[in-house]
Amino acid sequence: MDFQETDLPDVWLVKPVPIEDERGSFARIFCAEEFGARGLETNFVQHSQSHSVKRGTLRGLHFQARPHEEVKLVRCLAGAMWDVVVDNRPDSPTYLQWASFLLTPENRHQVLIPKGFAHGFQTLEDDTVTHYLISEFYKPEAARGLRFDDPAIGIEWPLEPTEMSRKDLAWPLLSDR
Repeated sequence: MDFQETDLPDVWLVKPVPIEDERGSFARIFCAEEFGARGLETNFVQHSQSHSVKRGTLRGLHFQARPHEEVKLVRCLAGAMWDVVVDNRPDSPTYLQWASFLLTPENRHQVLIPKGFAHGFQTLEDDTVTHYLISEFYKPEAARGLRFDDPAIGIEWPLEPTEMSRKDLAWPLLSDR
C-alpha cells in the first residue's frame, strides 16, 4: 500500500497497490502491520456500507462526540464520490480547513479520517456504494454534524445536492451555536 500524507494533519490517502495478471488483480486494502507501523488505527470494530441511488446525493458532514470519536477508512466500491474531511478540532492550526478526494473503484483510493474530523461525501454517479471501516461502535447519542453549506467552512461541492437527509439539512451553522 502507498500511504500519502495530505495537507490536513493525520488525514491520509491510502492507495492499494494491485498485483495484476491474466486473471485480474489482487490488492490489500488494509494491513494492521502497515497501518500500525505509521501509528495509525488498526482496530476497526464496525464495517459499514452505504448505497446512494442518485448522482448528487450528499451525506454528511458527520462525526461522533467524545468519548466516542472514531477513525474511518473510506473507499468507493461502485460509482464515484467526492469525499470531504473537515478538521473539527478547535485547538488545531488547521481548524475548519477541509480537503477533498475523488474516490472510485478504478483508482482504488481510500481516505483515512482521524478522530476530530467531520466526514461527508457527494456522489458523482448514480448507484454509488461506499464502504467504511470504523474504529468505534455507532452511538446515536454521540452523533453530530456540520452543515454542508456552512460559510465558515466554505466547501465547494462539485454538484448541487439532489438528495440529503433531513438530519443533515438541520445541523446548525457554526455562527448559530
